[in-house]
Amino acid sequence: MKFNSILFLAFLTVCISCEDYLDKAPEADISDREVFGNFTSFQGWVEEMYSCMANHHAKMAANYHNTFNMPDMMLNTPMFWDDGNYWDDRFLLHDQVPMLSGTSGLMSKSVWPLAWYAIRKANVGLQNIDLLEGTQEEKNLIKGQCLFFRAFYHLELIQYYGGLPYVDNVLDVNEAFSLPRLSYIETAGRVAEDFRAAAELLPMDWKNTNTLVTNSNGVRVTQIHALAYLGKNLLYAASPMMNEASTGVNAYDADLCRQAAAAFAEVIRLSEDASGDCPYYLESWDNWSGIFKRLTAGRNERPGGAEVIQNQMIYEPDFYIYTNFRAQAPVRWSFGNDGTETPTHNYVKYYAMANGLPIEDPGSGYDPNDPWKGREPRFYHDIVYEGTKMIENATTSDAIQFQYAHLHNSGFNRQGSVASGGVNGSVTGYMYWKFMPSKVNFWENGPFNAQAWQPRLRLADVYLMYAEAVFYGYGSAADKYPNAAYTAQQAIEKIRNRAQLSSLPDKYYATGNTPLFNFMETLIRERAVELAFEGFRWFDLRRWNIAGELKYREKYGINFDVNESLVSTEYPTGKPYNFKEVLLTTRVFEKKHNWVPLPTRFTQLYKEFYQNPGW
Repeated sequence: MKFNSILFLAFLTVCISCEDYLDKAPEADISDREVFGNFTSFQGWVEEMYSCMANHHAKMAANYHNTFNMPDMMLNTPMFWDDGNYWDDRFLLHDQVPMLSGTSGLMSKSVWPLAWYAIRKANVGLQNIDLLEGTQEEKNLIKGQCLFFRAFYHLELIQYYGGLPYVDNVLDVNEAFSLPRLSYIETAGRVAEDFRAAAELLPMDWKNTNTLVTNSNGVRVTQIHALAYLGKNLLYAASPMMNEASTGVNAYDADLCRQAAAAFAEVIRLSEDASGDCPYYLESWDNWSGIFKRLTAGRNERPGGAEVIQNQMIYEPDFYIYTNFRAQAPVRWSFGNDGTETPTHNYVKYYAMANGLPIEDPGSGYDPNDPWKGREPRFYHDIVYEGTKMIENATTSDAIQFQYAHLHNSGFNRQGSVASGGVNGSVTGYMYWKFMPSKVNFWENGPFNAQAWQPRLRLADVYLMYAEAVFYGYGSAADKYPNAAYTAQQAIEKIRNRAQLSSLPDKYYATGNTPLFNFMETLIRERAVELAFEGFRWFDLRRWNIAGELKYREKYGINFDVNESLVSTEYPTGKPYNFKEVLLTTRVFEKKHNWVPLPTRFTQLYKEFYQNPGW
């Protein structure tokens, strides 16, 4: 079958496109029955919808790492990423030709064209489901996938653009386009209908179906996918920013929260069912690292484990190894063009102490003059700081010289230092470590570069979203969805306890807005740490309607010196001193930045398809 011949016709189904294409069968040179008449061929049609997932957790368009969706988390150099110009081609490239295969395709997928393309494919599939001559199971599998992807790609779009028309049929180019933009909540309601229907049709595990279709690399959609995304869709719709855009009320919609809690509770119940029918479950702490990084240097090994519901390879960041003297650090964190992306100091401060308390708590034991001592386990997994051991087995003289990170003011890992030549170093005093496999350096024969693998959806996120939905749906952290296993507080502590942290005192889960001691602050911190660098931060801050607050726009680094005469096991590069937090940039974020602007040429097709406010 030929599917590539219609790739560019992926743009918005309401756009003026090729009339011949829209009037004819999906592939004009073969019959509908040849495409849709048997399960194998029909599944081939469905497969392309899997390939339409853009890598938006790290970037939204081609060849640039659009970390505007990692707001206070990261600082990029050059710092033009924080200028708020969403019209810049570095951000959008709406009309780029979709790429669905090959390495360049992984780097070149844009949300807008591919989502609409997949929605049309889903509708064509549903329109032709009766042509399938197969078993009822085969029809259910095809229909379930088509319904899932129609919902999924509408959700992909509205997370960025707000409420849109819900396209649930194959549009005819000969008809006048007049589909109005729905409110966010209205669109999410249609999304929810399709996810619910898909959950009834999709299997728990593809290995138990009477087909040859496998779930290689954990990407095949299941009942768990449909239920988890149903909950996420409803929680997003319930969130203050989406609710305000739909109803004018800047607060959670309690009824939608309760509906979201029901979906999440079912996912958790199934994942913890002792029968073992569900292939997804929370990994132990011992296996936590394998969720994010290869444990060997092989390029084709995909991490994820049983916790990742939906996985996808993305090419960001690349860890390039340089062997010239000026940049002979073990690893260079870079996206090319002499740019780097590194964690901010203010974000690193979200990581708690080993006793589980936030560093702001007077009882935490945090020492600003020894800021990396006694921190929680996830800190040491995620963050590279001064003295982090970068080369596990340093045997040669140059490997020994560069085995530890030197991130102090003149260290070779620091941008602007003499040793680094002023390029490709960290401007914040940190680098991140979460996705990097071992031995990615010149001396230990790791790969020349290693791609990061950011889960799109994993169970830890489901537990945290469940907690949020329960709290705002039922009123307190002590509440739970009826007959569910966890209260809101217990669901958060489930994730914290997995990370080897003691449970927080109840005061951290209080209602109200007392600084530090309230549920929302605890949720914000826990999502910041557990989901660090996984691409959810921009979506979270926006939906909570707090992205414009100054503390989420400011980006700090930390400057410090090192006394190299005080080298010890604890301080392998010397004792750091003279710490100073430095404001490096303040991100531009206005009310209009809650939504990405729609491509102008589509807003000019008809008046009902209007531009987002402020753009």
